[in-house]
Amino acid sequence: MSRIAARITCNEADRQVLAVRAASRTEARQTVERARMILGCVAGEPVAVIAARCRTRPNTVIKWRQRFARQGLQGLGDAPRPGAKPIYDQGFRNRVLATLEQPPPAGQATWDGPAVAKVVQGSVHAVWRVLRKEGICLRRQRSWCVSTDKQFAAKAADIIALYLNPPEKALVISVDEKPSIQALERATGYVETDNGKIVRGCKSTYKRHGTLNLFAALQVATGAITTSKTALKRRTEFLQFMDQIVADAPPQRELHVILDNYCTHKKCDAWLAQHPSVHFHFTPTSASWLNQVEIWFGIMSRKALRGASFRSVAELSHAIDAFIAAYNPTAKPFKWRKREVKGAQLSKYYR
Repeated sequence: MSRIAARITCNEADRQVLAVRAASRTEARQTVERARMILGCVAGEPVAVIAARCRTRPNTVIKWRQRFARQGLQGLGDAPRPGAKPIYDQGFRNRVLATLEQPPPAGQATWDGPAVAKVVQGSVHAVWRVLRKEGICLRRQRSWCVSTDKQFAAKAADIIALYLNPPEKALVISVDEKPSIQALERATGYVETDNGKIVRGCKSTYKRHGTLNLFAALQVATGAITTSKTALKRRTEFLQFMDQIVADAPPQRELHVILDNYCTHKKCDAWLAQHPSVHFHFTPTSASWLNQVEIWFGIMSRKALRGASFRSVAELSHAIDAFIAAYNPTAKPFKWRKREVKGAQLSKYYR
């Protein structure tokens, strides 16, 4: 005759939790089985029937019924188990992190795993586990540039206002140049590495076939690009490019041009006097990232220049023209944003 389990009490809130666990397909198997055992006991089912349905022993059902009766839902978790004292405990973690705050060993510019392991007298694998858990990457780098412009806030606010709330019936244009783009000829293709993977490869030696300079103007509202290629990058070439921009712009429209502080962009008062509808807005020093055309230069470099081979400046010029011809029909304005780096982060990581 099957042993009848003593009926245990269970409030409605705990019953709902048990029902959810018993029907779950994502919880651990042990959690699901224990919930089903307790629900069977609450319903007054025999221990043997519950054990057979859960494919376990009757003693296991009795164990979890007693634990639930004493501790409720908390009793269905695994109890702490004794084991060997961990070799790499919290103290080891603290020693690893404290080591990284110290100057690197003689002969090294930065810390690496073996150097840290030698100082803390532990396994290099344990050091890497600590670093991974803390999200520390000793070899990855990010750069920052802190502007020392005393008028940074005013200049940055002026440019951001042009992006977010441009003047009515005006065009906002980001202008800059990418100087000395090299026409490099080198053998390229796909190569198989020693681990069997196929990667893009290029020959280490190359031939230089000259350079060209690319002026670019980005219409902030549409994302469309206008360019001009020159052999030189003097103020004369810059103003000739600006003449082209003014000629292409709709009549009776003001032009607000965002520029960095390169020398060719300055001392243009005579030209500006001849074009009263054009207004120059300069980014703060060391803050050219405020100019949206820099984003487009990055896209062009990745898609049209990196890994390419050009046998002449003419081929390089044709590749740039082909990219622009393909880019402009689907151009869209950038959703411009910049990751914030706070002063506290700089004081913590910069030494």
